[in-house]
Amino acid sequence: MHNHSHESSHHLENEDVKNIGTAFFLNLFFTIVEFVGGAITNSVAILSDAVHDLGDCISLGMSWYFQHISKRAGNKVYTYGYKRFSLLGAIITSVVLAIGSILIIAKAVPRLFHPEQPDARGMLLLAVLGVIINGAAVLRLRKGHSINERVVSLHMLEDVLGWLAVLVGAVVMLFANLPILDPILSIAIAFYVLTNVYRNVKESLQIILQAAPAAIDTDDVIRIVSDIPEIESVHDVHVWSTDGQYNIMTVHVVLNKEKSLPELHELKEKIRRKLQSVGIQHVTIEFETDKEDCSMEGCCRYYSQTENL
Repeated sequence: MHNHSHESSHHLENEDVKNIGTAFFLNLFFTIVEFVGGAITNSVAILSDAVHDLGDCISLGMSWYFQHISKRAGNKVYTYGYKRFSLLGAIITSVVLAIGSILIIAKAVPRLFHPEQPDARGMLLLAVLGVIINGAAVLRLRKGHSINERVVSLHMLEDVLGWLAVLVGAVVMLFANLPILDPILSIAIAFYVLTNVYRNVKESLQIILQAAPAAIDTDDVIRIVSDIPEIESVHDVHVWSTDGQYNIMTVHVVLNKEKSLPELHELKEKIRRKLQSVGIQHVTIEFETDKEDCSMEGCCRYYSQTENL
């Protein structure tokens, strides 16, 4: 029973690595298809997109590598483990997405004033392949929880939306002379991607800068601990996250009366259970008596929302 539980947990922990790996290989496969298709059809546009996708493969490969590294246990250098390497992958992929979107806008804007009629039939065939292959990657990644998975999913979604735009544009241009439709759709998709990139980078930077997790209200956490009958007060409270999923808290707890070691152990477990129920997995607690002078109480003081800064 224990082995089954351990294997199931291990499988879930590595699911994100497999998801990003799947996205990488699907993207690599389609890049090869584009290079071959571009050479056969002698299409500079397709070859240009193949080069773009080759850059995508490099960023996806790095995200896959960093997600794999993030599973390593802590050591004397990285005492909390390697979880933040996942964020590094997310940031690199976000930068690639942002640069790619800006380049798309720069390329599309001139075509608003000087539209060029593309090969609609060739566009249609590649668009169908692009939607199927990249869509499969998005479906695999949409169940992920890490920021890295969300950013890679956004990366693949950008390609899906891009090929959907190509598909719609190709169908319309088969029946009507509307070449301006292609740059309009490209610009709309690029702005959508940039908006989501901004949100993901902002969240990643907040985690790196050790901001309290967005899903956790520090005031509520303090109340949860303070409401335990054996506790007089709490101070020196710090809450942060390693990667957006694994949350950590340190706290000094003042007791209203002295307790034995077994009693302290029981109280410690009670505090941890309450905090785990609100999403804090790693809790470090220091007990103090009401007569004890804590030198850390005024250091890095947390101000609640009800106090004036």
